[in-house]
Amino acid sequence: MADRYDCQYCKESLFGKKYVLREENPYCVKCYESLYSNTCEDCKKPIGCNSRDLSYKDRHWHDDCFHCFKCNRSLVDKPFSTKDEQLLCTECYSNEYSSKCYECKKTIMPGSRKMEHKGNSWHETCFTCHRCQQPIGTKSFIPKDNSNFCVPCYEKQFAMQCVQCKKPITTGGVTYREQPWHKDCFLCTSCKEQLSGQRFTSRDDFPYCLNCFCNLYAKKCASCTSPISGLGGSKYISFEERQWHNDCFNCKKCAVSLVGRGFLTERDDILCPECGKDI
Repeated sequence: MADRYDCQYCKESLFGKKYVLREENPYCVKCYESLYSNTCEDCKKPIGCNSRDLSYKDRHWHDDCFHCFKCNRSLVDKPFSTKDEQLLCTECYSNEYSSKCYECKKTIMPGSRKMEHKGNSWHETCFTCHRCQQPIGTKSFIPKDNSNFCVPCYEKQFAMQCVQCKKPITTGGVTYREQPWHKDCFLCTSCKEQLSGQRFTSRDDFPYCLNCFCNLYAKKCASCTSPISGLGGSKYISFEERQWHNDCFNCKKCAVSLVGRGFLTERDDILCPECGKDI
């Protein structure tokens, strides 16, 4: 007499019947499905032995129940996404939740490369320079009036040109006599030092630093022989084609200041009335 071969759970004979092995123990189909089958997320029915069990993140579906929540198309062996635990085909997910291209207004599909700037998104091929229409990609660009420009096009169309070198001024710059200059181009006519950020003056429309202007054009003090710039409100004394710094306009003998007072001259010297009374 042959050995009995019974269901591990209900003990009914399995001879001539389908059965399932689990951990080397046999179960009739009915007991196995009752004890171990997963429940379908969609129809809530057990996924029997004769059905393929599709699983995703500890959730299970029948083949026929594994479909897009929006369009109901089967997702078996197809890419899909989830939102709020709902299955969505790639197209439905993109239409519902993906970014729209700022330029062409079409959906930017998941996995495709997109460009972003100030909350807006573009397809990589749509993110182009407004002037030359070439893709900007990862290169530098300048936004203006809701459009984007590559740097060369922006400079050609909008940037001021330096009056000295004739090249575009993209940052900073200096305005002199209503004309734009690069800071590096705005130099003293004489010593070629940069004038940006320091006091300067001009002669015949040419800019000069104060040192060069004084050395080249300023009158010399009759007392100390240093230049008298007369710039910035500094005061000086002028008498018979001679000039003095205020601090240098003193009596030759007693050194008292003669600013605002009477004085006498003896050859090239100036004297106070007291020292000059014996002349």
